[in-house]
Amino acid sequence: MADTLSREATIEADGLHVSVDPGVPIASLRYFDADGVFAAAVRNVVGMALPGVLQAAIAPASSGAGAFILAWRSPTETLLLGASRERFSNAKATLAEAEEGCIVDQSGGLWVLRLSGERVFDLLARLGGTASAPKIGEARRSRLADVTVLALCVRPDETLLVVDRVYAEHLLAWIRETAADFATP
Repeated sequence: MADTLSREATIEADGLHVSVDPGVPIASLRYFDADGVFAAAVRNVVGMALPGVLQAAIAPASSGAGAFILAWRSPTETLLLGASRERFSNAKATLAEAEEGCIVDQSGGLWVLRLSGERVFDLLARLGGTASAPKIGEARRSRLADVTVLALCVRPDETLLVVDRVYAEHLLAWIRETAADFATP
């Protein structure tokens, strides 16, 4: 299913490009103290502190394909995305040993959709309302197409949607139908 979906999932419309990246390594970082021992371990491994409320950031040490992204999900949870498989595995092993928190690999259960183009805001507004569209440096959890999605923006030209794998096809179908409205006759 993953191979079929990823090949058929690219959506192009006037001012909008959407692609699925089911291979993004992604983990949930869970902790009780955002300034505690576990948070310090994350800072040492990733190269930046846990993000604040509704914030998302790309690790400043690297901005290419091997970069880590941290996105706030709740007061006791942050998502760790990206990085190369090797860097992700190393981070996972190191953080598994850290006290006062845990890392849960969700690479198979959460997928990333990459949105770009000047119509991204219009798409998100139609699927879930204007509050679901993140500004640069933000992570916003909302309902898009009646599915809970974390939308985050760490680059000016790209918005990422993190969705449960089981709802990816549903969300893509709504995106495809909505994007059809963007086509010029």
